[in-house]
This record gives sequence, structure tokens and C-alpha cells, in this order.
Amino acid sequence: MSQNVSAMIVTFNRLTLLKEVIESLQTQDTKLSHIIVVDNNSKSDTQEYLTSLGNQIEYVRLPENIGGAGGFNKGVRYFMEHTTDDFVWLMDDDTVPQSNTLTELLDFAKTKNNFGFLASDVRWTDGSKALMNGVRPLNDFKKMPENQDKPIKVQNATFVSLLMQRKVVKQIGLPIAEFFIWGDDIEYTDRASRVAPGYYVPSAKVTHKMGANIGSNILIDGPSRTPRYFYAYRNKVYYVRQRSLYKKVRSNVSMLVDELKIKFSNTERKQEKLAVFKKGFQAGKTFNPIIEFADDLKEK
Repeated sequence: MSQNVSAMIVTFNRLTLLKEVIESLQTQDTKLSHIIVVDNNSKSDTQEYLTSLGNQIEYVRLPENIGGAGGFNKGVRYFMEHTTDDFVWLMDDDTVPQSNTLTELLDFAKTKNNFGFLASDVRWTDGSKALMNGVRPLNDFKKMPENQDKPIKVQNATFVSLLMQRKVVKQIGLPIAEFFIWGDDIEYTDRASRVAPGYYVPSAKVTHKMGANIGSNILIDGPSRTPRYFYAYRNKVYYVRQRSLYKKVRSNVSMLVDELKIKFSNTERKQEKLAVFKKGFQAGKTFNPIIEFADDLKEK
């Protein structure tokens, strides 16, 4: 099986981190065929740096910031329409792979006839599990052990070191640009898992250089982030509708618990947070974004 890989990064105004990510990709033990950088209209310093790399990368600069979801949509489309590589390796601009990360993912891929996606073991800067990027075993009644050291089937994953096969992308389409932010990766890997199982590969490690190792939590997030939860709840209501009855019920109960937690907590700006929750939840009921498909250069 051919194993040509495009790495794809979405970036927005984080030049110092972006430089480290690109360097880590250029020094992978397994050489990449392409490094695609989708720039969500960053400031001039990022543009100048990426332009200076010339043909070391494929530079896709967008005329405006269309959010992480839009960036991943454009990047996966570019992968399909401008390369003939067999895999696309998706990541944010604060995701730093180890030198053997791609090798570990591909070695596992060789052992499977088919898979929907492969997800890395994502760690924070101190080596602890990155709370934003936890994965759940396919079996709902099990929890992921802290020291899981063997590959395991999982329900979904994030765009922090995610390997996808070209043939799966062709079948399921692109990430949903209309999500703007939040949940685009969960929806996309949910979609992929309906085609073939997704796996967590613990030997394929990356560092997620977030400012702090916290998960998403409307109760404790600051005022600048609260409005973003509109997208979190709107998008979740949509993608939960696509799940099995049991998972649909479980996810809806989880969202209602979120509402109760806001109501009965001592959180600051409680009414603002409740309003954001309700607006997102209601919007999700009629949110029906378009799933786009890309032309396949390999077939031309």
C-alpha cells in the first residue's frame, strides 16, 4: 500500500508556534510529500514567513478568517484537488509531533485493511493528557485508562494530529465550513466512524501547546470566550441528530445537565451564559449545513 502523506495545518496569528510545528513536520522520520498551510488571513508577519518558505510548503492564504472549521474545509479540499497523496494528517498550529509520530501512525495503518481515522496520544507541555483532546472508547461503558498503551477503537477525535485516508475523505466529504469553530472535528470523525472504525494510537504522540491544560467549560471560561459557546451548542445539537438513538439521548442529557449547572452554579455572568446556551441550543434545531465534496485529482 502506498503511504504518501500530506500534512495540513490551519493557522491564525500564532507565528512562533507555527514555526515550531512546521519544523517538526520537516524533520519527521517518515518524509512528508506535502505540507499544506491554510492561513486564516493572519497578519503580515505570518504571511511574510510562509511566503519565504517557497516550495517547502503549499501556502493557502484565505481572504478572510473563516474559522478553524472553514480552514480545515479548505485544507482538506486542497489535499484532494491538488495532491494525489494517500493520507492527510490534520493538525492545529499549536500541535508539535515527535519525530516518529507519523511513522507510528503509518505502521499501525499497515495492520488494518480499513479505518475511518487514526488519532494520536495528545499531551500538554508538562506531559499530562491534554484535556481538550480526550478520546472515548467505542464501548460507552468503558473509560479510557490513563495508561492506555495499545491501540483501541474510539468514537471520535479532534483535529490535533488526525490521520485520514484519501478514500474515506472521498466517501464522506469535507469538514463542515459552516460550523465556523467548535465541534467540526467531532462531527467529522463521527461521520468517518460510520464508514470504518476509528482508532487511538498511543505510540503516536504529540504535544498540544495550549496556554493552559483545561477542557472547554462555559462555567469557568473568561468573558472573551463565552460567546463562542453559541457555536459549541448549535453545532453539537446538529451532529447529535446524526447519532444512534442511545448516543443521541446521552448527548442531549449531557447538554441539559450543562444548562442546569449554569442555572444553579455561582458562575459569573450567569444570565449571559444561559442566554448563549439557549440561543445555541435553539439554533441547532434548524441548523442543516451543507456537506461539501471535493474533486479527486487522483481520478483525473
